[in-house]
Amino acid sequence: MENIKQLQMEDWDEGQVRTWLRHIRVKDEHIQTLYEEQVTGAVLQVMSKEDLKDFHIKQGQAKLILNKRNELLNSQNLQLAQFSTSEERDCKETSPTQGSLDGTASQTAQTKPLPSKGKLKSQSTATTLTSDHPSTSADSHLDSTLERVNENNLQNRCKPRPFDKEDTDFKYVRNSVLPPETGVINLICPCHEYKSLATAVKLNRQRLQAKFAHEFIRFASGCMNVRTNGTIHFGVEDGNGSSGYTHGEIIGVPVKDTSIYVDAMDYIEKCFTRYAEDARNCIRPPKFVDVISKNGSEGKCVIEIDVNPSIKIVRNKIYRVRLPNFNESKNKVEYEKKAIYRRKGANTETVCEESQDEFISGMQERDKLREVAETTEEPSKIHEDLGRKLSFLINGGKKYMDNSQRYVLVINKCKPEDLQNLNFLLHINVFCVFDYDPNSKTNGFFEYYLKHHTANVHFLQDYRCVDRESVSDLRKRLCLFDQTSWIFCNGCNHYDGDEKQCDLRTWVTNKKKHLKRTVSLICNEILPNGSFIVLFLLLSPVEQPLVDTFHEFYAEMNGRNDIICISESDANYQKWAQLAQPSCNIETIDKMSIVGMKLNHVNDTIHTMLPTLIDSHRYLPVSTRGLCLLKTADEERMFTLQILSVNQCEDYKMDGQDPTEIAKIERDFYRGGKVSWLNFILAEQGFCEAVIQRNAYKEVIKIIDGMLKGSSGKQLVTTVHVFHHPGSGGSTVARQVLWNFRKELRCATVKPSCAVGKVCEHAIQLLEYEENDLNQCLPVLLLLEDADEDYFDEIKHELIPAIGSKTVNVVRPLFILVNCRRSNNAEKLCKTIPLEAVAVTHKLTEEEKRLFSNRRKKLEEHFEPEFILTFVLMSEGFSEEYIQNFVKHLLEGIDQSSPVTRLIKYVALLNHYVDNSNISLSHCEAFLSLGIQIDHLRMHNFETSLNDQARFLFIHFRDCTSEIKSIRIVHPLVAKEVLNQISDQPLSQIAMDLLREKAFFENRFARDEFIKFVRDLFIRRHKRSKGDSVDTVFSPLIEDICNEQKAPEKAVEVLTAAYECFGKDPFFAQQLARKHYTDQNFTDAIKWAENAKSQLPTNSYILDTEGQVYRKKLNVLFDLTHLRTEEVTPDKLSEAISIALKAIECFRAAQKAAQSEPDSMNNSGFFGEVEVGCHLLQLLSLLDIFEKDKSGSYTTLTEYLLGKDIPEVIKEPWKNFHGKLKGLQKGINDALEWISEDSSYFQTNKCEDDEDGTSNTEDHAHNPRKWLIRKTKIYARYFTLSKQEEQNLKQSTNSYLFTLVRRLHISRNGGGNITSIFSFLSDQKDVRAVENLEKIISMYPEDNQKEKLDLVDLVNFILSHIALACVAPRSSKLLTFSQLRELSWQFSKNKYNNSSACFLLTLLYWPDEAYDKEPDEAKGRILNTALETLKKLYDIKMKNLPSRKKQIYTHSFLGKGHGFDKIVHKSLLEKLIPSRLSERRWKWLTGDVWKNPKVTQKLKRVKGWTENGMIFVRGHYKQNKIRILPLHFPSMPQGNENITFYLGFTYGGLFAYDIQMEH
Repeated sequence: MENIKQLQMEDWDEGQVRTWLRHIRVKDEHIQTLYEEQVTGAVLQVMSKEDLKDFHIKQGQAKLILNKRNELLNSQNLQLAQFSTSEERDCKETSPTQGSLDGTASQTAQTKPLPSKGKLKSQSTATTLTSDHPSTSADSHLDSTLERVNENNLQNRCKPRPFDKEDTDFKYVRNSVLPPETGVINLICPCHEYKSLATAVKLNRQRLQAKFAHEFIRFASGCMNVRTNGTIHFGVEDGNGSSGYTHGEIIGVPVKDTSIYVDAMDYIEKCFTRYAEDARNCIRPPKFVDVISKNGSEGKCVIEIDVNPSIKIVRNKIYRVRLPNFNESKNKVEYEKKAIYRRKGANTETVCEESQDEFISGMQERDKLREVAETTEEPSKIHEDLGRKLSFLINGGKKYMDNSQRYVLVINKCKPEDLQNLNFLLHINVFCVFDYDPNSKTNGFFEYYLKHHTANVHFLQDYRCVDRESVSDLRKRLCLFDQTSWIFCNGCNHYDGDEKQCDLRTWVTNKKKHLKRTVSLICNEILPNGSFIVLFLLLSPVEQPLVDTFHEFYAEMNGRNDIICISESDANYQKWAQLAQPSCNIETIDKMSIVGMKLNHVNDTIHTMLPTLIDSHRYLPVSTRGLCLLKTADEERMFTLQILSVNQCEDYKMDGQDPTEIAKIERDFYRGGKVSWLNFILAEQGFCEAVIQRNAYKEVIKIIDGMLKGSSGKQLVTTVHVFHHPGSGGSTVARQVLWNFRKELRCATVKPSCAVGKVCEHAIQLLEYEENDLNQCLPVLLLLEDADEDYFDEIKHELIPAIGSKTVNVVRPLFILVNCRRSNNAEKLCKTIPLEAVAVTHKLTEEEKRLFSNRRKKLEEHFEPEFILTFVLMSEGFSEEYIQNFVKHLLEGIDQSSPVTRLIKYVALLNHYVDNSNISLSHCEAFLSLGIQIDHLRMHNFETSLNDQARFLFIHFRDCTSEIKSIRIVHPLVAKEVLNQISDQPLSQIAMDLLREKAFFENRFARDEFIKFVRDLFIRRHKRSKGDSVDTVFSPLIEDICNEQKAPEKAVEVLTAAYECFGKDPFFAQQLARKHYTDQNFTDAIKWAENAKSQLPTNSYILDTEGQVYRKKLNVLFDLTHLRTEEVTPDKLSEAISIALKAIECFRAAQKAAQSEPDSMNNSGFFGEVEVGCHLLQLLSLLDIFEKDKSGSYTTLTEYLLGKDIPEVIKEPWKNFHGKLKGLQKGINDALEWISEDSSYFQTNKCEDDEDGTSNTEDHAHNPRKWLIRKTKIYARYFTLSKQEEQNLKQSTNSYLFTLVRRLHISRNGGGNITSIFSFLSDQKDVRAVENLEKIISMYPEDNQKEKLDLVDLVNFILSHIALACVAPRSSKLLTFSQLRELSWQFSKNKYNNSSACFLLTLLYWPDEAYDKEPDEAKGRILNTALETLKKLYDIKMKNLPSRKKQIYTHSFLGKGHGFDKIVHKSLLEKLIPSRLSERRWKWLTGDVWKNPKVTQKLKRVKGWTENGMIFVRGHYKQNKIRILPLHFPSMPQGNENITFYLGFTYGGLFAYDIQMEH
C-alpha cells in the first residue's frame, strides 16, 4: 500500500485503485464494480458523488471514497520544501561574512521558499474535488496534514556526499530526499543543483554527452564566477512533482558505461575557450555514487561533479563559456555564443549585458571574500558527550542498568587486543549472539566468552519450528532463557558439519531467509517488546550480512530505539551507516550510535552502570563448614535451578541505589507481589523492615530440623509440603525457609516446566559440587512452587534411584523437596500427610494478628493503604466485609464504558477462576491500542493509560523464565469481589465479551499462555485430588453461570462462542455435548458429540463422551424407579435397548482407542459398558416374561441371553436386537475382568477410598474396588437358574453353558475375580469372611473334576483357597498346599499368558523349606517363566507411562511360616496399623510400617545380594538366580553386598521392601 501512495493518483491503474479501496475498508461488492468499470487513478480523481451513484454505490460508501480520496490528494499536492539540514546549519555557523556575492541583495542561503499557510490553504481548496461537503480546509485538518507529510519527509531525508572527498563506501538510498537546491552560502559550503537526466539518459552517446556537458559546464562556470564551491547531482529529481517524484528525491541514473560521462569532460576545452586549464583544475571528475535499497544495489548511480574554485586559480578572472547543444536537424553539436553565468539563489542564470559591468566590478570584492573564506580556520569540532549518550541508550539515563534487561548481540570479527575491552559483555544478560566471525570459537570472542560462561552453538536454521512445534517447545529445545544461544550466521570453522563460510551471493540465497525468520521469531514471539536491546558491535570492517541483520531487526522492532551501535572506528561506522540507510535516515542512525569512543572507555563506562559489583563471586556452603566458589559457568550448566548462594544479593550496590527504588521494592511486596531475595537482604542490612515470619514458617523449620537429625530414617529424599490458600503468603514462607537455611544447606528453586530428568541431573550436580565424599555432603533443599502434583512426584521418584546407587551409609536425607502449592483445601490436604505438611491459610493466629497490626502501623507512615493492599488484607484476616467495602469504595464512579474498565473485568474473571492466571503486558497494550512502545517508557505509558482504579488493582510482574511482563489483580479474593461489584453484567456476558475481543486473540506475543488461561477458564474442572475444595462437573465459571442465572442455555451460548473462537475446537464440542446431556437435551448432545468425534475419531475420551450421552439418555428416559410402577411391554423397551446398544457400541470404540493410546490409560469405556449393561439387564427383568421365579432366579432371562431360544412375545419387537443381546453377557464380563485386572495391578488414586464420602465424581472414579464388587453382584444376579434348572443343565450335554452359569453364580457370591475375593480379607469380622469364602469354594466341583476347570475358574478357585488360608488356615474346605501346586501345573497349557495365573505361580512356587528340600530345576523353570511373563505383561499394561503414574499394588508378603502360612495378605497387616486410611498410606510410603513390631513379626526377611545395582536371591537350585526389584532405592547399598529385605508379591513381579545390609 505504501508503494501505491508514493505514486501520484493519476498514475494508478485499476488494480492499484482496487488495492487502495480495500485499504480504506470499502465493501467488496463496490470494489469489484469499480474494478470491472476500469476506474483508474485518473478517473477516480474526477469522479463525483453522482458518478458513484450511477455505479449503484450506496451513499455511505460513496462519502467514504470521496473523503478519503480528497484527503490523499491534499497530502500529495502539499510541497514541503523547507527543512534545515545540518550541512547548511554548520555552514552558517562557520560563515566568515554575510556580504553580497552575486551583485544582488545579500542572501546567504537561498532556497525555494515554503508556501505560507494561506497559500497552502488556497492550493488545497483548489485541488479539492466535488464531494458531499466541500472542504473548508480547516486549520486543524491542515495542521495534521502538514505534520503527517513533514514526518514522511523527515523519515526519508538524507545528506549529500561530503564535498570534494573520495568515499567509496558512500551510498544513496533510492527515494530518500536531499535538501532543497541552494544558492551561495559562505563560498566554502557548496551550493547544490539537481538534474534528473531521466529523459537524456535514453539518448545515444553523443547526444547524452552534449546534454551532460551543457548542464555541468553551465553550473561550474556559475560557481567559478561567484567563487563558491558547488556540486551538481545527476539522477536527482529537479522538477515540481509532476513526474511523480519529490523535489530532491534520489532516483538514480542507469550507468552501463562510465566513460560516457568521463569523456564528456573533454567539452571543458571546447567551452572554456580562454581559461580551459583553470576549469580543469576547478571542476572535479565525475563521481558515481551507488543507489541502493533494502534489497541491495539498484544498478543505478547518482553522478556528481564537484566545483572548487580556489582563489589561487580564479583571482581576477571572469569566465565566459559557450554551452554545447545537439542540433537534431544538422545531426551535430553546436555551441551557443559566449556568456557569463552566475549562481543566483538556487539557480544558475546568465548575466545580462546591462549587468555585466556591475558584475565585473564586484569581482575583486568576491575574490577578497573567497580568500578570507579559504584562510579562515574551521572551529574545532566539539566532541559529543558520548558517556551520557551511552547511559541514555542503555538504561534511559538511570544510574544503574536493569538486571532483567536482556541483550541480543550482533558482532563481527574481534581483534585479540580488543577482547579484554569487551569484559562488560560478561556481566550483562546476553540472550543470544549473532556472530559473523566463523573463527570465533577458536580465536575470537566466543572462545573468550566460554572461559566465563556457557553457551549453546546454534545456526540460523535452528530457529525453525519443526513438525508443528509450538514456540514454547522451540524455546525448550534450544534452551533459550537458560543458556546463551550463540548463532553462527556465516559458517563455523570449528564445526565438522556442513556449516561453512560462504560468499555474499551464496549467503543471500541460502541463509538470508533463515535470518529473516530468526529475527522475526525473536522479536515477535520469544522476547517481549521493551525487554531487550539489540547491540551491534562493529569491531572490524562491515559486510552486507551484518547490515541485513540491522534491516531485519529495525523492521521487526518497528523502528523502536532499542538498537545500539558501538564502533570505535569511524571508517567502520561510516560504511555501516551508508549501508543501513535503506531502513532509516542517517540522523536516526547517528542517534543510536556510539562512534569514536575507545572500547576500553566503553567497557569502563558500562561497568559503572552495572547494578552489581563486577569483582564479586558467589559461594556455596560445604560439608567442612567452609565455603566454595560457585563458578558462573558451572551455575549456568545447572540451568533448571535458581541457586541461592551464601552471599546472595550481597553484590547488589545498596548504597548507590535511589531510596525510592528501595521503597518501590518494599511496596511491591506488601502490595501483593512475590517476595524476592532482595526483600530479605534489604531487611538484613537495615534498608527496610524484616519480613514477618508466620507460625507456618516455624513449623516447616521444625520438620526440616527433624529430618536433618534423622527422624526420616534412611530416606535419601524427603518431602515437606506447604499447602496454602491463594494469596495467604505460602510462597513467602517457603522462600523464608530457603533464605534462612542458605548458609547450612545448599538451596535452590526449580524453574517451572523443566524436564524432570534435567532437574534431577542438575540437583545431583549441586549436591556433589566441590564435594569429595557423597555420604558427608550437605543436603540440598529444593523448592518447587505451584508444581503439578504428578510433576513433583516424578522428580522425587527420579531422584531416589539416581542418588540411591551412589551412597553407602547415609544417616540423613540428601534431598529435601519443599512442595509449595496453592490449594483452596489446604488444611484438609495436610491431614493426609500430617508429619510432613503445613497449611498456610488466610486465618491469622492471635500472635500473628499482633505482629501484622504493628507492622501495618509502621508501613502506613510511608504508604497509603491502597499501595500495600495485600498486607492490609492479611492484617484484617481477609475479612469478607473489609474486602467488600474496599472494592465498593474503589469502584465508586468508575466509567463503565472505558476500555480500561473492560480490561479490569477480564483480568478479574481470569484471576478468580483460573489459578496463577495473568494477562501479558503485550496483550494489554494491544487491547488498549497503545501501539509499539519505547522500552524505557513502556511501563510509564501503560500506567498513564490506566484509570485510578486499575492502578490500585493491577500488580505487575515478570515471568522468571520467559521474561514476559504481565498483570494480575493484587489478590484472588479482591478479583472475586471486583467481579461481583464492577458492573450489573451477568458472568455470561463478561465471558462472551472476552471471547469477542479480537485484540487479545490476534496478539502474537505470549499467545500460547493466554490461550491456555482462556481454555482453562471454560474447560478445566476442579478436582479435590488437585487441591481444589470440591469436585465439579464443569469448569467453575460454567457452573457459576448456570447457578447465577438459573439458565443453562446461557452456559451453552458461552461454550458455543468459545467453540467458534477456538477454531471449532473438538474439546469445546465435547464440553457442549456434556452440558447438553446434563440438561437432558439429548438431541443436541448427540450432535455435538458426533461433531467432536468427526474431528478426533480415535480419541478415547471423546468417544467415551459420546457413549455417556446415550447412557444418560437411557437413565433419564428409562428410569428404573419410575418404570417399576408401570406396566412394561416389549415395544416400550425397544427404544431403551436401541439406546443401550448404541451406548455400548460407543464405549467399546472408546476401549479400543484407549488401548492404542501409548501415553494414557483411560479405562472409562470399560466402566461405561458395565454401567449400561447392568442397567439394561435391570430393564429386561421388568418384563413379565423375565421376572423372578419363585426361587428368586431369573431363569427365563438367563436362558434367553445365554441360550438359543427366543420367547415368542419378543421375537418380532426385538428382531434387530437378538444377536447383540445374546452377546451382552460376554461384553459385560470382559469389561469387568479388565477392570479387576487393572485394580489388581495398581494402587487406587489418592482421592479414592476417601473416608468422608463427599466426592461429586462418578462412583467408579471415587472408589473403583467397591464399585467393581457391587456391579459384579448386580451383573451376576441376572444369570442365575433355579436349582432344578441348574441340575437339568448339569445333566445336559451343554457343558459350556453349565460352566458359565456356575461361574456367574460364584461371581454373585463374590468369587468372580481377585478384587472381590481378596476384599473379604478386609472384613473386620473374620468369621463372616471365612463363611463367605467356604461357600464360594463349595460351589466348585468335587476333587476328581477339578482338572476340568477352565483357566478363569481355576485361577479364582486357587485365589479363594489362598484368601481362606489367610483367615482360616485350618479350614476343612482347604485343599493342601501341594494339591494347589499340582492344580497350577495346568497354567502351563495356556502358555502362562494370564497375569493372575502367573501371580499365583509366584506365590505357590516361591522356595519353601518345608516343600522344597531338594534342588528342583522344574520348579525353578516354572517360577522363572512366571516372573518373565509377569514382567512382559506389566510392560504392555504400562505402555509408555512412567511407573509413578500408576504405582504397583502389593497383594501379599512372604511370612515366616510354610505352605499357606508363608502368604500374608496386605489387608491383614493393615489391620495391625490402627489409623486413618491416609495415615496408613503415608506409613507404607515412608517405610514407617517396618518400625511396627506387630507387622514385622509376621514377616520373614529374605537373604539376597546386590550385583551391579540389582538385587538377586537364590532360587530352587544353585545356579538359579532370581532378580528382585527394589520398590524404593534409599537403602540400596552402593557396592556389591549381602542384604536382607521383606518380599512383596505383585502383578508386576517380586519387590524388595526395607532393604538392609547383612551384618
